Amino acid sequence: MKELKGKNVLICDNDLKRREKANREYLMKLTSDNLLFNFKLEAGRYTGRGIPEDAHDGWESPVCQLRGHFLGHWLSAAAIHYDKTGDMELKAKADVIIDELYECQKDNGGQWAGPVPEKYLYWIANGKSIWAPQYNIHKLFMGLVDMHLYANSQKALEIADHFADWFVDWSSKYSREKFDEILDVETGGMLEVWAELLHITGNDKYKTLLERYYRSRLFQPLLDGKDPLTNMHANTTIPEILGCARAYEVTKEDRWMDIVVAYWNCAVTERGSLVTGGQTAGEVWMPKNKIKARLGDKNQEHCTVYNMMRVAEFLFRHTMDPAYLHYIEYNLYNGIMAQAYYQEYFLTGNKHSNPETGLLTYFLPMKAGLRKDWSKETDSFFCCHGTMVQANAAFNRNIYYKDNNEIYICQYFSSEMKTVIDGNEIRITQYQDNLSGSMLTSSNTAGFNEINETTVLHENMPDYRKYDFAVYTADPTEITLNLRIPDWIMSEAKIYINDELYGRTMDNTAFYKIKRVWKEGDKLSLILPIGIRFIPLPDDENTGAFRFGPEALAGICESERILYVEQEDIASEIIMENEREWGSWRFFFKTASQDPAIQLRRIRDIGYEPMQVYFQIKKR
Repeated sequence: MKELKGKNVLICDNDLKRREKANREYLMKLTSDNLLFNFKLEAGRYTGRGIPEDAHDGWESPVCQLRGHFLGHWLSAAAIHYDKTGDMELKAKADVIIDELYECQKDNGGQWAGPVPEKYLYWIANGKSIWAPQYNIHKLFMGLVDMHLYANSQKALEIADHFADWFVDWSSKYSREKFDEILDVETGGMLEVWAELLHITGNDKYKTLLERYYRSRLFQPLLDGKDPLTNMHANTTIPEILGCARAYEVTKEDRWMDIVVAYWNCAVTERGSLVTGGQTAGEVWMPKNKIKARLGDKNQEHCTVYNMMRVAEFLFRHTMDPAYLHYIEYNLYNGIMAQAYYQEYFLTGNKHSNPETGLLTYFLPMKAGLRKDWSKETDSFFCCHGTMVQANAAFNRNIYYKDNNEIYICQYFSSEMKTVIDGNEIRITQYQDNLSGSMLTSSNTAGFNEINETTVLHENMPDYRKYDFAVYTADPTEITLNLRIPDWIMSEAKIYINDELYGRTMDNTAFYKIKRVWKEGDKLSLILPIGIRFIPLPDDENTGAFRFGPEALAGICESERILYVEQEDIASEIIMENEREWGSWRFFFKTASQDPAIQLRRIRDIGYEPMQVYFQIKKR
């Protein structure tokens, strides 16, 4: 199965387009000199007598042991963005950065290209405490590889290949037991880089590095069915599992796949998750199905969300199990979209002194009364700044897949895809009909009111989502369309072809298949019933959170509130309010019988307000 991405998928969803645009602007706003500062400093190519006033701070400060890590993320994001848009301005900036890295490598002796000194890695071997230099260096390797894969940079590949020679020599100096100790200090995605470079170059030195970076102290307990994850730093291990995933695809050796499957079973299947989809608190894995005591200020680190979505995507491609896509959907809405590029959900009369935007929040707090803590553009650069720019460059991924003449529609956002089947160019458009009045052309403004039946048909917000797909092909072509049925639907999903009912289903464990000869302009409509669900904690059925479809809701609460309910249907306590504005439906919610009432929003619409996600429920 092949994922459709790059220029083959165009995002049309307004919110995702806004985020893509903001991400691109952020990438361009950061100056090349500041991005390269620590690399030039290490290579002796910076001649100033002081740190520039506008130099990046936080984890990018020249006195931080992780300095320079962000540039690799920047290169990856720029490459992914270029791959889908052909943005030559961004590529030109990235190419200039690659040119300077090439010069830095030459001045460092022809191999070392990192922003920190080589001695950091020797210090690890000697037992001296140092902050994750291989995690740091992996980011540069990743960026170089992505610049080669997605932006056709041969020079980036040359830098990476020569840099790898340093690691071949360094790692050869240690016994297996000693190198296992070295691997206990966070290595990031080094294993994944070696697998990727093996695939690109075919050079046996990468097979050697794959074996040396095989972390048996983690992998063997997983294979034995044990739990080495509880209370362990989560994002240390997730990139290592992504390395196993790529090693499986490159080598075809089952041992790598076995590790990935065992990890997912331990980290997700047996562990349970927050209403948002995440599983971590304080950067560590929570105990299996014991979440209540971990609802705190540091839930759901952004990096873990991004990297676990990548693990899920790999497993989906190799199993075709929609469960992994459900996981991606929850984490996309309630992680990636809830923790970066916030834009105020405007409410007239809601006077406050908070900014209207927010860049990035490291964590998503679940303790009542806490707020998202938004970082600034150049004074933080913690790890999640890096995964933020990558995630927001790649919204056109994970939506469409192709397997011969079958197309899998995996996520539901207004978008467009193109591919070739049986020699015919195929284009499929996906559009969410918001059902607010003839595709939003009715009651758009006070000055334009087209009269049609839709505005009256849906007096209130419809209790279903409607997605329309149009197929364009010059010649009739047999195609099997596979529709993912989300696990949040409230009743049967319905499928229409050319406005006639084709079928219905509630089965979210398998794709709904439609095999037919499609002609130019054929239309498919998917109806997904939506509503509010109460999602209890796995370790306390009387404490839980609410979801509207795939989106977690958060109450605006200065301090913790208890919900007192009379009905058995707890979800009925949450109702909609203020649902319409001109030609658009809006997403404001409140409690029905609390005194005073609690306002709720989709968690991605929460900015600087104090919030409460989980509520204790008491019967009146």
